[in-house]
Amino acid sequence: MGVVRRHEPTDVEWVPLEPLPPQRMGRPRTRPDHVVADKGYSSREIRVYLRRRGIGATIPQRADQVAGRVRRGSRGGRPPAFDAEIYKRRNVVERCFDQLKHWRGIATRYDKTAESYQAALLRWR
Repeated sequence: MGVVRRHEPTDVEWVPLEPLPPQRMGRPRTRPDHVVADKGYSSREIRVYLRRRGIGATIPQRADQVAGRVRRGSRGGRPPAFDAEIYKRRNVVERCFDQLKHWRGIATRYDKTAESYQAALLRWR
């Protein structure tokens, strides 16, 4: 075994490790499964972009879009799907970010340690 130094353990028990799951090749997945946005992102172009990429969307319609659909009558098309329950949960995330932005320590970056950031997140639990 050789020379044993004070900082080295003398009685090591080796534990066999489980094999790691196979890793995917290439870039990691960065595309979301679902997007929740406000009325500012309710354009047809954005909805088509998300639909083409297979990303679900919960975006309320603007009043002018609803009025245009009503004005066109049966040619106005079907309104896009909207889940009100999912949209309600968006408010929680918005308020959390709002509180984080207004917390002076993070906004001015005076609190730079990991403990400070963790304390800020635990503050609103």
